[in-house]
Amino acid sequence: MSFICSGKTSWPELVGTKGDYAASVIESENPGVTAAVIVVRSPVPFEYNIRCNRVWV
Repeated sequence: MSFICSGKTSWPELVGTKGDYAASVIESENPGVTAAVIVVRSPVPFEYNIRCNRVWV
């Protein structure tokens, strides 16, 4: 499966904000991604660093 990576890919201005808020901003600024709020220290799949259509928050 291939993904077209375009749009904003980094949101340093959201560091320290609540996850739900950050996810909504991320998805509004780049509609091509899905933001998932993850609990601290939760396991995530290895593919997190190769899929540009998903953002872990």
